[in-house]
Amino acid sequence: MKNPKITRKISQGVYILTTKGGGCVVDAVSRASAGEQPLFTVAIAKTNHSHQLLQDNDRFALSVLGEKSNPDTIQTFGFCSSKDVDKFANCETDEIEGVPVVKNTLGYMVFEKVDAIDADTHTIFIGRMIEADVTQDEAPMTYAYYQEHKDDLVKTTTAKGETAWVCKVCGYVYYGDEIPDDYRCPLCGLGKEYFIKKG
Repeated sequence: MKNPKITRKISQGVYILTTKGGGCVVDAVSRASAGEQPLFTVAIAKTNHSHQLLQDNDRFALSVLGEKSNPDTIQTFGFCSSKDVDKFANCETDEIEGVPVVKNTLGYMVFEKVDAIDADTHTIFIGRMIEADVTQDEAPMTYAYYQEHKDDLVKTTTAKGETAWVCKVCGYVYYGDEIPDDYRCPLCGLGKEYFIKKG
């Protein structure tokens, strides 16, 4: 793979996926059908804890991030694991159709899971929309916008004496003196050679 940064040119949105127990930031979202209850797909890396949560739950939600979204929300859902952190303790949510939905976003869509398709490093989950609303009329955040403004949206902070390694592609932060040779980024799946040492 010569330059995976080409994926930043793909026009797609950035969302917070939530379900019971946690959630994560996602961008691989696509509408798959039309009608009053359209089908949507979302791809989740198998190494992500939210992958297990989606396998265990029948419903999930997507909250649409805007260009003015709170960077703390992106930090919480994008760079922490639900295995270690109660992400809902760090942001305001509403429960809609039994699913926690992040407040202060442009809007939300709630889905009933109808299928899951194996896709190598990811699983493509298919959901039927059962509820949705627009809560703010502002510019949505695209993946390209996120990559262009990533340094402002996500600040890498470390405790004294702690080393951080930042993925050049997605911005995920790994903490530790060294990265294991077989390590794969839990967000984008790339190896240790894509991480830059910080601090």
